[in-house]
Amino acid sequence: MSQALQQLINGLTLGAIYGLIAIGYTMVYGIIGMINFAHGDIYMVSAFIAVTCLTLLGSSGVSSVVLAIGVTLIVSIVLTSTFGWTVERVGYRPLRGSNRLAPLISSIGLSIFLQNMVQLTQGARVKSIQPAVTGGINIPMGSAGHDVYLSNIQILIVIVTIALMGAFTLFIHKTSFGRQQRACEQDQRMTRFLGYDADRIISVTFMIGAGLAAVAGVMVTLYYGVVDFSIGFIAGIKAFTAAVLGGIGSIPGAMLGGVIIGLIEAFWSAYLSPEYKDVATFVILIVFLMFRPSGLLGRPEVEKV
Repeated sequence: MSQALQQLINGLTLGAIYGLIAIGYTMVYGIIGMINFAHGDIYMVSAFIAVTCLTLLGSSGVSSVVLAIGVTLIVSIVLTSTFGWTVERVGYRPLRGSNRLAPLISSIGLSIFLQNMVQLTQGARVKSIQPAVTGGINIPMGSAGHDVYLSNIQILIVIVTIALMGAFTLFIHKTSFGRQQRACEQDQRMTRFLGYDADRIISVTFMIGAGLAAVAGVMVTLYYGVVDFSIGFIAGIKAFTAAVLGGIGSIPGAMLGGVIIGLIEAFWSAYLSPEYKDVATFVILIVFLMFRPSGLLGRPEVEKV
């Protein structure tokens, strides 16, 4: 019982990180119908920014953990959003009217560029930081088994994720820009006829997705304490899988898919072979999509005529 509860906590924490990254995929697809395969590497860049920022703040004598994390989040979001804007301007806008494969290949090229840029500037070795958020809560289980440990960083990740999901849902449904995004998702040409700048809407959407990936990058840096230039590919593929599982184009579906994948990985690693947890995730995805191709919360695509 205690092991199952511990893995539930671990799976929810990991799933929250996947969900934040997956939202970026599903937002871009929802508006322009294309997958941004450089998104995982933008998350990786944000993790390196977090390591650099936390290290500099620590060496400069900043002792407040709250201040250090707050500054790191702001710096990471600003810089990573700039990367997201650049990816859209360089890799997508010039190719928007071309064959659908062209932007896909372009995003893969940008992904490789970001990996090599970080490898050349930061080195190929793993970067690490001292634990910034320590401590936690021991939950006694009595005769049910060992105590369950809920760390403070896990609590922080879940709280930040829930807060962002709530704020983002209100932003999409209650603000003028959110209505513009939904209009652009339905018909870009009609959005332009209504006087809205579709190019600006798409660019800002890329920036918002990158900002959410930045939060995930900071959280995963605080959680694991180590990063390297290859983490973007693995996390990006899993986040894309989460977006497909939840229903590509659905923001709640992206978060739900991330949580499900996190739980699958946690429980598979605990009760079966951890070496095959990634294989299990994709096998379950394939089997599920055979019966529900649109995902959990996705809607079947209807071709516009």
